[in-house]
This record gives sequence, C-alpha cells and structure tokens, in this order.
Amino acid sequence: MTRTVEIKGGTIPLVGFGTWQLSGETAYEATRHALEVGYRHIDTATMYRNEDQVGRALRDSGVPRDEVFITTKFYFDRIGEERKVIEASLAALGVEHVDLWLVHWPPRNDGESVAIWNEFRAARDAGLTRSIGVSNYSLAQIDELVEATGEAPAVNQVPWSPAKHDAAFLAQSRERGVVIEGYSPLNDSDLSDPVFVSIAEKHGVSPAQVILRWHLEHDIVVLPRSSRKERVESNFALDFSLDSDDVARIDALGK
Repeated sequence: MTRTVEIKGGTIPLVGFGTWQLSGETAYEATRHALEVGYRHIDTATMYRNEDQVGRALRDSGVPRDEVFITTKFYFDRIGEERKVIEASLAALGVEHVDLWLVHWPPRNDGESVAIWNEFRAARDAGLTRSIGVSNYSLAQIDELVEATGEAPAVNQVPWSPAKHDAAFLAQSRERGVVIEGYSPLNDSDLSDPVFVSIAEKHGVSPAQVILRWHLEHDIVVLPRSSRKERVESNFALDFSLDSDDVARIDALGK
C-alpha cells in the first residue's frame, strides 16, 4: 500500500518520482518504468519541458488516472498568465486537473507573490488543481501569503537531505499546516559516511535507501530522480524501518 500524508485538498504519497533534468524519450521511459514499479506520485514542472512525455507515460502505463498524484509547477516569469499556463500544463499532461500546483520559485518583486497566490486559489476553486502550494519559500514568504489571503500553502517543496535537516523549520512549517516535500534528497550526502554505511548494513539495504527512508520516518515527502531502471527500483524499495537511534544519528548530521 502506498504510504501517504494528509495535505489540504487530499493526501499525497510520501515517495514521488522526480523528473527534473529528464527530457525526451528518457523522461518518457523513466516515468513509465516508475509507474510500472509502483510509484503513484509524479513530479514535473513547466520549466522541465517534459509534461507531454510524463502525460504520455501515464497514458501508456495503463495505471488509472485517479491512482496517480500529479504535481506540476508555475514559473514566475509568466505572472499574469497563470490560468493560461495551467491550462497548457493540463493539455500537455492529458489530464483534466493536477493534484498539486506549485509556485516554483518566489517572484522577485514585492506584491507579485500574493498576486500569483490569488490566481492559484482561483484555479483551485475552478477545479484545475486539487491542492496548491509553493516551492523554495521561506517561512516569512509563506507568512506573507497567509497574512494577505488567510490561506497557507498545502506544501512547500524545498531541498532536503540529512545535511540540510532543520528540525525548527520543519516544526514551524507544520505549525502553519504546511507539509514539507524534499527534492534532491541524496545531494550533499557522502554515501560512504560511516553513519549511512553502518545503518545500511544493519538493515541489509544501500546507504541511498537509508537516506530516503529517513525522510519517510520524518513524514517528509521525498522525490528521488533517476533515469536508470535499477536506481528507479531501489529508490522505491523502502519497505523497512529505521529505529529511533538510526534516525537520531542521521539527524545529527544536519544543522
């Protein structure tokens, strides 16, 4: 069974397949294989230029649309065209709605973030997306949205790894009702570190799997990405548990 966490607007699978830097047939083949392996959460973005390949992989996989959680993102260079952008994303993906739409990066100018957020809320209310969120936002930037509109993002997608673990940021995000979703989960990690190696040997898994499972122990949504079939499979094979000592040792590697 796919493990999920609650977000505003539904539930999100804790393990998603990231598609950043995947393009053309590579994006199609990798996404198709991920779906065959069992992933039920696919993360893309307009800036990745692979929504059409992701959509084709979904259709060809035979997995029912309602079983797959789809995320895409809006880049702020199209401010004022939010509705047009999400409609183009839906057409490329071949779906009637996405499950989560994110503001990919905070815009540079004052006031633009709130303007975009209001358009996101309108798109959600129109049924084009079930949930709305942000990516790469600080707590202060999230608070700006809440103060202006009374609504916090469902999700904040940020870089996350043991080296970037920030318990205070995680707790304060959850106080605001924001689920943390971690991308680049294996970056900044030395897979030969004795902490990862010893825990991996203890559980009979790889150090990379230990790091991904560590995210799940914290209920952090994690988005591993690979074009290699064996890596796509191992990144999803996380049916083991870390004990409290394992988690504490990995936590200690962070901030």
